[in-house]
Amino acid sequence: MTRARDPSSEQSYIGDEPTLSESVGVRYLHFGSPWVQGAMQVRKPERLYLAYTQQMMAWLLFLEPESDRVITQLGLGAASITRFCHKFLPNPLVVVERNPAVVSICRQYFKLPDDDRTQVVLDDAAQWVLASENRASASVLMVDLYDAQAQGPVCDSLQFYRHCQRVLEPEGILSVNLFGHHQSYERNLERLAKAFDNRLLLMPQAEEGNQIVLAFKGPILEWNRPALMERAEMLETATRLPARRWVRSLGKITSI
Repeated sequence: MTRARDPSSEQSYIGDEPTLSESVGVRYLHFGSPWVQGAMQVRKPERLYLAYTQQMMAWLLFLEPESDRVITQLGLGAASITRFCHKFLPNPLVVVERNPAVVSICRQYFKLPDDDRTQVVLDDAAQWVLASENRASASVLMVDLYDAQAQGPVCDSLQFYRHCQRVLEPEGILSVNLFGHHQSYERNLERLAKAFDNRLLLMPQAEEGNQIVLAFKGPILEWNRPALMERAEMLETATRLPARRWVRSLGKITSI
């Protein structure tokens, strides 16, 4: 979810049901407000249109996607990341979304994949991460949980992040969307640092203010720049993600 407003948002948004709008070939999802909760290029639905959703995939620099390792999302949004992962990665996909109306609108208008490799779970994210059967179930956990007013993450307690850490496999990665300009930002960073033993990597802040944080479970993070650049070149060729830009910015990325 991003704090950007949809260019066609002159209309009124009433209630908290998901709504959509479209402008210049881009379809937008809203949750009862003009704040953009997700977007899709109608002619290229598999591409990640919003910059922050691209950065959510930066874990690909450090972890090889494999067909026996599950990628889990908390929060469906406009199914952008789900479409991308389904198109470009071999992993099984699990999406946890509490609102059935969001799932419905994504199936109708945002090309949510519907096959055996994609499992959509109707559940509250905070409750889902508590369940013992979900421990160590995901190699990657991507968290993008916001309400209609986009006033900071709706799940951001230390307990929540600790349960996210437990959902990950022994060498898993959490990718979470925060807002660098929101009052909740420092609080979230502190709690993530406690839950993941200070092993965080902060991506460059997006223009809209979104701040993607990667949190690592497993061995201490070390990177070899030439090897990362080689991997980034392959990623960029295969997926068109700006992966080489990420590697060039590693000197500016904050590791806590």
